[in-house]
Amino acid sequence: MRYMLLFHHSEESEASIGAEAIAEGMRAMASYAATLEQAGVLVSGDVLQPSSASTTLSSAGGEPRIQDGPFADTKEQLGGVIVIDVPDLDTALTWARQAPPAAWGTVEVRPGAVHIENGTWVPS
Repeated sequence: MRYMLLFHHSEESEASIGAEAIAEGMRAMASYAATLEQAGVLVSGDVLQPSSASTTLSSAGGEPRIQDGPFADTKEQLGGVIVIDVPDLDTALTWARQAPPAAWGTVEVRPGAVHIENGTWVPS
């Protein structure tokens, strides 16, 4: 079964975090991704640009509404996602506990319902 590990954390500037801390975070995530890959559970992963780079599309009264920047007014933003394929929630939680973002934010573990494979919807 596919699970998404959604990494939520407060967005801070590079200046407030520091180049050394950013480099360490990148090394930790690279190591974590390599571990998932070696275990044969990694499906995909993405680190997202800051929420200020996002654009949100919704519909108001049948008309599309486009909004720049983060839509949700929260302290934490979605910073990245990893998709893993594991047998059950307990296994997904074991991998989530090892995710470096658990140390600086929140890791949301959400099962997939369906995904697209070769242009066809497939149950996850």
